[in-house]
Amino acid sequence: MTSAPDAPDQPTPPPEPTDTPAPSSWITVFVSTATTVFLAELGDKTQLAALLLSAQSGRPFTVFVGASLALICSSLVGVLLGRWLSTVMPAHQLERAAGLLMVALGLWLGRQAVLHLAPLHLLTS
Repeated sequence: MTSAPDAPDQPTPPPEPTDTPAPSSWITVFVSTATTVFLAELGDKTQLAALLLSAQSGRPFTVFVGASLALICSSLVGVLLGRWLSTVMPAHQLERAAGLLMVALGLWLGRQAVLHLAPLHLLTS
């Protein structure tokens, strides 16, 4: 009669965390990217610019094609830059840097808005 192998004295340690994400299916990546970009672009100044250009030109299809190509090109820059940055720094540092950049841009844009509106407010008082 054979016996089962003896259980180890120490429990198996959990696997070491890595900076590389778990592989995802292409459909998961595609849907999450499409959803995120669609929601991020709703109501932003790019969409408002396309709205105004379409209204002014009277050529909505041409504006759509131009705006689509511009978004594709700017997304390509982001993808290529993100791919390169992922080889230079770990993902958690990249996320932190992106968050800090977003906060800095928000503060800078807020400051610009206040400086732009302050003289108008002082003139009307």
